[in-house]
Amino acid sequence: MLSIAFFAAALVGQAPAPTAADLAPAFGNTLVSTYPDGRTARTWLQPGGRYEGRGRRGGRSSGTWRIRDGQVCFSQRRPIPVPGAFCTPIVSGGVGTSWAARAVTGEPIRVTLVAGR
Repeated sequence: MLSIAFFAAALVGQAPAPTAADLAPAFGNTLVSTYPDGRTARTWLQPGGRYEGRGRRGGRSSGTWRIRDGQVCFSQRRPIPVPGAFCTPIVSGGVGTSWAARAVTGEPIRVTLVAGR
């Protein structure tokens, strides 16, 4: 299962379409998603369009990300390729930014950008 259900939140106002530059604060830091049961998943984005993740059950995943229609879309390649992509709105902000989102499973999650890896 994809462990990269991050960034999902409503974009506020009439801001210009998000770009990869809006993801820059995530590079070198960690996106932590907290699920209703208290477990967490972690995702690490790389500027070149790759990501690594550790799901709430401890499984590792990796793949690619890209910007499409103002959203960030994740395609899992490991441990098994998953057809299609999971896309979610981009949320701007630096370390400490936190927002409500939905996981790829549809569950509500809380995502926080934390310093470091």
